[in-house]
Amino acid sequence: MADRIFLDKQTPSAFKALSATATEIRSRAREAGLGRVLLELVNIRASQLNGCAFCLDRHTRLALEAGETPERLGVLPAWRETELFTAEERAALELAEAVTLVAAQRPDQDTYDQVRKVLSDDQVSVITWAAITINAFNRVSILSGHPVRARTTS
Repeated sequence: MADRIFLDKQTPSAFKALSATATEIRSRAREAGLGRVLLELVNIRASQLNGCAFCLDRHTRLALEAGETPERLGVLPAWRETELFTAEERAALELAEAVTLVAAQRPDQDTYDQVRKVLSDDQVSVITWAAITINAFNRVSILSGHPVRARTTS
């Protein structure tokens, strides 16, 4: 994809602002009692739905570094069919999918009601912002054609 413009390099100030948003979300997530693994699950699930190879590669590595297991990552696309995810993670994944698919299917009130039974208002807000932000990063990477290169193992 040599003819693509890397949007992050072409307009670095905009990418820096997007990165600052992600940093702010991580800080607010800690304050709201949300762990790094949960945020990475949100990032990965949205990236799966969007088909963003670059973000999938990055956030899968970050999730593993944060303590996530290969087993749970392997079944993440079918999270509703397993008992491997906590109620909080399930609510976060439900919300992340609703945000990611909002153009195709507006979340109904039942979705919000179910999520709010498990998550606080602060947690709902942070997870929603996390999903919005990873969706923006997905678009930057997909439209830029950011490559995923094989890593050598030692």
